[in-house]
Amino acid sequence: MSDETLTSVPGVEVGHYTDVHAATGVTVMVFPEPNVAAVDLRGAAPGTREVGLLGPGMKVETIQGLVFSGGSAFGLAAADGVVGAIASEGRGHPTPAGPVPIVPAAIIYDLLIGDGSVRPGPREGAAAYRARTGDPVSQGSVGAGTGAIVAGWRGPEAVRKGGVGSTAMTVGEATLGVLVVLNAVGDVFTLDGLALTGGAPVPPPAPAGIRPIEQTTLVALATDAAASRTDLMRLAVRAHDALAVCLRPSHTRYDGDAVFAVSSGDRVVDADELGEAAFRVVGRAIESAVTKAQSVAGIPVVELRS
Repeated sequence: MSDETLTSVPGVEVGHYTDVHAATGVTVMVFPEPNVAAVDLRGAAPGTREVGLLGPGMKVETIQGLVFSGGSAFGLAAADGVVGAIASEGRGHPTPAGPVPIVPAAIIYDLLIGDGSVRPGPREGAAAYRARTGDPVSQGSVGAGTGAIVAGWRGPEAVRKGGVGSTAMTVGEATLGVLVVLNAVGDVFTLDGLALTGGAPVPPPAPAGIRPIEQTTLVALATDAAASRTDLMRLAVRAHDALAVCLRPSHTRYDGDAVFAVSSGDRVVDADELGEAAFRVVGRAIESAVTKAQSVAGIPVVELRS
């Protein structure tokens, strides 16, 4: 696996807030400005904020930050802390009354892991923002991935630890990076079809009486290649294709799967080449999320066979 991560994209910074005891946390991403951002939601149970601005035809294109948080819907409050911190710096979308920071957010459901009464809020969001750095992204059971789990669709005994995974690659003269918060209902496979958590390559119906808990995989793609919002939405589609290959089943009615894509450069790259790169980096980041996870709240990690 490459040591390159989302912060390999020039100017991108990432910060984590981690609460191991409560098994929850926040991850904040900041991108160079101006930028163009888009989103594609495929899961049936998303928890989001400010995603309406990221659709086709919307006036605002540049975002000041992106927040991934634990805590289910309660965790969307973490974005308030990031908005406040950015506002204090005088940054945001220009308005007659002054800059208004645009900070989309998405959450995972981790309330049954650790202490579910503790949910990230504005203080934790601001802490993650202050911790941001351009150093390689810390991966595994950190930030928004602290309480992440996978493979619960086969029952409690199948559950393994998920987390944060990040990777990047060069595409022509540009860089494409990704950060994944992996908290999936399904089993995890590599892009080559190697089972990491067990389970059948073609999932049978879930065992009778098993109801998965709400889950979500969150993806943030960033590139210094020039791209329109339409281009980025096609990039997000290929990212979702990687989720469908690596997470089986995926995009269920218990998942809130969301892919955000941000362009903050002017490098010229073929759109199809960039899309195929998105497929690969997302798959690699999913693998990294489970192989680099640490046990939290007694949840076992994936054991790799040599």
